Amino acid sequence: MIAPKQVQEILDAVRIEEVVGEFVALRRRGVNFIGHCPFHTEKTPSFNVNPTRNIFKCFGCGKGGSAVTFLMEHENFTYPESLRWLARKYNIEIEEVERTPEQLAEQQMADSLYIVNDFALEHFQGQLFDTDEGQSVALAYFRKRGLREDTIRKFGLGYTPDQRDLLLKTAMQKGYSVDLLKKNGLVSQDGTRDFFRARVMFAIHNLSGKVAAFAGRTMSTEKSVPKYVNSPETEIYVKNKTLYGLFQAKKAIRQFDECILVEGYMDVISLHQAGIENVVASSGTSLTEGQLQLIKRHTDNLKILYDGDAAGIKAALRGLDLALEQNMNVRIVLFPNGEDPDSYVQKVGSEAFQQYITQEAQDFIIFKTRLLLDETKSDPLKRSGLVKDILNSIAKIPDPIKRSIYLKESAALMGMSEEMLITETNKLIGSGMKKREEQAARSPQAASDSDPYMPAAEPDFHFSDEQPPMPSAPEDAAVLAPDFRPRRNLSRSAEFQERDVIRLLLMFGQQQLEQENTSLAAYVLTDIEDSLGDFDNPLYGKIAVEYRDLLQQGNPVDGQYFVHHTEKQISDLAVDLMTSPWQMSQNWIEMRNFPLQHQRDPELNFTEDMRQALDWFKLHKLDKMRRVVNPARLKAANEEGDMDAVIRYTRIQMKINEVYNTLAKRRNMVVPPR
Repeated sequence: MIAPKQVQEILDAVRIEEVVGEFVALRRRGVNFIGHCPFHTEKTPSFNVNPTRNIFKCFGCGKGGSAVTFLMEHENFTYPESLRWLARKYNIEIEEVERTPEQLAEQQMADSLYIVNDFALEHFQGQLFDTDEGQSVALAYFRKRGLREDTIRKFGLGYTPDQRDLLLKTAMQKGYSVDLLKKNGLVSQDGTRDFFRARVMFAIHNLSGKVAAFAGRTMSTEKSVPKYVNSPETEIYVKNKTLYGLFQAKKAIRQFDECILVEGYMDVISLHQAGIENVVASSGTSLTEGQLQLIKRHTDNLKILYDGDAAGIKAALRGLDLALEQNMNVRIVLFPNGEDPDSYVQKVGSEAFQQYITQEAQDFIIFKTRLLLDETKSDPLKRSGLVKDILNSIAKIPDPIKRSIYLKESAALMGMSEEMLITETNKLIGSGMKKREEQAARSPQAASDSDPYMPAAEPDFHFSDEQPPMPSAPEDAAVLAPDFRPRRNLSRSAEFQERDVIRLLLMFGQQQLEQENTSLAAYVLTDIEDSLGDFDNPLYGKIAVEYRDLLQQGNPVDGQYFVHHTEKQISDLAVDLMTSPWQMSQNWIEMRNFPLQHQRDPELNFTEDMRQALDWFKLHKLDKMRRVVNPARLKAANEEGDMDAVIRYTRIQMKINEVYNTLAKRRNMVVPPR
């Protein structure tokens, strides 16, 4: 294990433009560098390297991070391997230190499970290639399915004969632990017999290529025998976060900026052998959020190949709203009756197959609309359900432009008014937001008298009036539609204001405020301390709390700490917040002697930026209090006949409205009537 002090020494020595420059041709643009992204195919360079913040970001595919992240993604290194590579580059000698007993035990368990799986893979492949039964039964089966030997070996296919304890005895003879065999699901839990018997075997690799689990397909024709059985979940195998074939496919997915999703193992292997390598399988399960996140790391474009009947497809489509929520572009391809990806590519060949799935691909929303329309032509009630189903899917799409396009297309397909669909979609979006607010109001924290905006006594709010008025922030309409008038516009961009506060902390937290004699981070976190547990987005709240805790412990902290954070969600967010596709051009000053007239350069304008962000942040929290939380308590007090509480909450409501109006006036915001 590399000592934390040396890890920091390595990270401090790194110049990201030098590291990335060894793999990508970069050219300077302003203070940054640009080049063609190595993670997806592009004609116009959108890959940006920022030497000032020591991070990279591709504004085409979304990849971003530190030099360590780049090496892990581009070279498939582990975190320690990336650090050692950087240490060699910058001539830093590494002294390994001992890990804690817990860390050591956890790593040893994972290593042991992988070692046992490697033995099992060798055993299964030995039974396939080196025994008469394996060659005549299993190898003949694979060859009949059109697989070459190099493909069989590449994907780790094998065979286990119908013998009670062949693998168990072999493992014990070689000194492998029976407990580890049981934990990996290779033998029964009583330790007396093999779990996989009379099956052809499929190795399931993790993202780095290690064998994490197995699946076995029966060679029996009896209907009572399960067609497939799988390894149980372990420390190294979590099914809903695993995609079959992703290790073999990830390079091609980045290259073609598209992931093809199929149902079965053989579909993946056959397409890969045919040269269509950007293909993975969900292994017969509905897509999960964890699997979608794996895909999204490589591309936002998902093409799903279906061979089932209409009922099966409808069931599978229900899970795809998750992909829409993650702003992925989903397209659907249906095969002719009786065909699946494996059989069809064997029948028509690679070129015709690719041409077919390109021509037949339909956008998910349009496909779903047409599919359900066919079932509801003569039934008005079912047609009403169809409309709601489609609009529920559209409402989950974060991008308002996409929503607008889908509503227009769906209106034309269903023969309905686009304005009506827009109105109903906005209701669904608003309803979802209202439910989240009500849940927050009913939460134990919001329901207690210690709520940051619900004091037991009359609140004492202190805000400075020295700031000049600023223009109000633009609002985020749910759908691009001229007739949409949000009644409560503040609630709709609360998360944006939280994001803006975190952006300021990461980018300018260490900067000293001229008039406050403190750092921006200390000022902001003190100012919003009562609200740290009340963030709508828990990830933003987690960063704020961790930043506060580090400051209180006297530890130096800045954006780089979060760029290198051990939690990928946090490190990804830090990179996203600290990068921008735009930068200030110096030409106006250098060539025309025309600097900014009414404010400082963006990098120097953090004080006013902070004050505005804090005002908007407080406005949103107060808006939630005055509309949801306090009225709910006032109503409850009335119903209970507690007049003391009624008076107290009424006074609180008046004070909240007073402070809210003061802030709104300072920000030139028109307070909507209630």
